Amino acid sequence: MLLLGDGLAVNLLLVAIPATLAAYFAAQEAGRRTRAWTLVWGIGGIGLLTVPALRDADWPSFLAVVSAVALGSLALHGGRTWPAVLLGPIGLFNALVIGPTWGWTGLRERFGGARRGVGAGLRALVVSLALLLVFGALFAGADAAFADLLGNLVPDASASGGFWRIVLLVLGLVGALAAAHTAAAPVQWDRVEVPAGRPRGRVEWALPLIVLTVLFAAFNAVQLVVLFGGYDAVLEKTGQTYAEYARQGFWQLLLVTLLTLLVIVFALRWAPRDDAGDRKLVRGVLGTLCGLALVVVASAVRRMDMYVEAYGLTRLRVSVVAVELWLGLVIVLIMAAGVWGARWLPRAVAASAAAGVLAFGLMSPDGLIAGRNVQRYEDTGNFDLDYARGLSADAVPALDKLTEPLRSCVLQSIAEDLGDSDGPWYATSWGEGHARDILRHRPPAKDADWSVCSRVSDDLMYR
Repeated sequence: MLLLGDGLAVNLLLVAIPATLAAYFAAQEAGRRTRAWTLVWGIGGIGLLTVPALRDADWPSFLAVVSAVALGSLALHGGRTWPAVLLGPIGLFNALVIGPTWGWTGLRERFGGARRGVGAGLRALVVSLALLLVFGALFAGADAAFADLLGNLVPDASASGGFWRIVLLVLGLVGALAAAHTAAAPVQWDRVEVPAGRPRGRVEWALPLIVLTVLFAAFNAVQLVVLFGGYDAVLEKTGQTYAEYARQGFWQLLLVTLLTLLVIVFALRWAPRDDAGDRKLVRGVLGTLCGLALVVVASAVRRMDMYVEAYGLTRLRVSVVAVELWLGLVIVLIMAAGVWGARWLPRAVAASAAAGVLAFGLMSPDGLIAGRNVQRYEDTGNFDLDYARGLSADAVPALDKLTEPLRSCVLQSIAEDLGDSDGPWYATSWGEGHARDILRHRPPAKDADWSVCSRVSDDLMYR
């Protein structure tokens, strides 16, 4: 209630860790054992919540929080099958209704089932808070240094925004009770049975895949010829520019990767499995298709790299490249499952997705975008001023390397978004704090007004 009203940063960890411990003890009381994968999901979920603490940008932080909820669901429910991995978060919605009732019943039992026992506990809590407030105020009045420390550490408990804080209290309490109830009595998603597909004959199953594999091989052969023969001849023949060739190719190849995974899923469902010969056929055909799909992934990433060289890096471009690389990793995991068995595959895919989201947030996408575009400006003199103005405070260290007046024109809007006053420590990310330090020591030039920045933008546009 007090911590989350001013934004998201370290306060998410300060709220999530006690709730995690509560769920852990609830599971222990219910007789559940702590398994290795439970620790992986729990620690991974907490680790994802470090992204808002480190980065000012909202988009990687939002992705990290959503992924943390998904990992938290896996930690609470357990499970190793695809239904358990994909449907786990649904069980939390049911617990949001049952959890408060379960918590109230447990509270009454804890105090012997008497209403006055619950009242005594609440009265003890109120008295404790009153003592803290009274003596804390006295100590703060007696020593200015202690008052300053207390003011910086203690969240604002004023009446302003009271309704919003009450909403946060209710949401936090209901969410914590839902997590604890799920830990004590999870939905057994592993018991959900997915009917196996009807096996097809060898010809019916293998012929379409072999034709598709030949098409993949032909495309990859052309890519190798272009790679070693140079792009100039291809561009001259097609009449495309360097950037058009790269942009057109990337999106098609990304779609090819997605469709290939879909084809593999259905192929495994209908794969012949009567004897060892069938299993060898499945491994051979799908293994070859997966290997060729990895070449397509590499080609797609190379196309995007060419496009970035021509037009610079953006949030969309860095995001789709990250997705393409993760899809390539999923293909590698499928190939490994064909050799060592697929029992571990659902959890491995989920873990790889969470690790990818964590790495994406920790690498600071906005900082990476700014650094790449500043380097491109130094090499070519081209720079998208309007786009750079929309980046978050994470981009300030890289943008600080620009020469004047371009530096001030870019950082001026970011400084205005940050404002003059610092937020509370628990709602301030490391990226925002670092950016404030840089702007405090080297503030944007005051003479970088609209006319100056407009002229700079026009100069960059016509280069």
